[in-house]
Amino acid sequence: MPTFDVVSEVDLQEVRNAVDQARREVGTRFDFKGTDSTIELGDKSIDLHTASEDRLRALTQVLEEKLVKRKVSLKALSYGKIEEAAKGAVRQTVTLNVGISDEKAREIGKFVKGLGLKGVGHQVQGDQLRVQGKKRDDLQAVIAKLRESDFGIPLQFTNFRD
Repeated sequence: MPTFDVVSEVDLQEVRNAVDQARREVGTRFDFKGTDSTIELGDKSIDLHTASEDRLRALTQVLEEKLVKRKVSLKALSYGKIEEAAKGAVRQTVTLNVGISDEKAREIGKFVKGLGLKGVGHQVQGDQLRVQGKKRDDLQAVIAKLRESDFGIPLQFTNFRD
């Protein structure tokens, strides 16, 4: 029985490269001089720290540009609250969403079931979703419909087996 997995992953090496590029650009740009702007990559988060909310927006824009150039989906980012830091500075934590949450998995499963394709079912397996069907064409139709839909997270389709 043909199957495939629906996953939501982020290439952490590309994220690391994008953060390094953004850090270099912030270090050389005139409008960031004297603002003590920093971009720090954590385990599954990116910390932004700068002098004002204005500079924070510019810092976010630089980071997003670098991520897009490296083909990292911006849907994988969720922005935290803007916090006040020492000396009037501000900081924000950007979390990298990796894996499909239970809530999103149910939503995607409901969508797959709602397509009404005969013999197509799904299973939640940890942070991914396995879709199986009787016909390969039905599974390819499911992939096409999932690509058209927006679930708020980046989706990849792996492990297609006949």
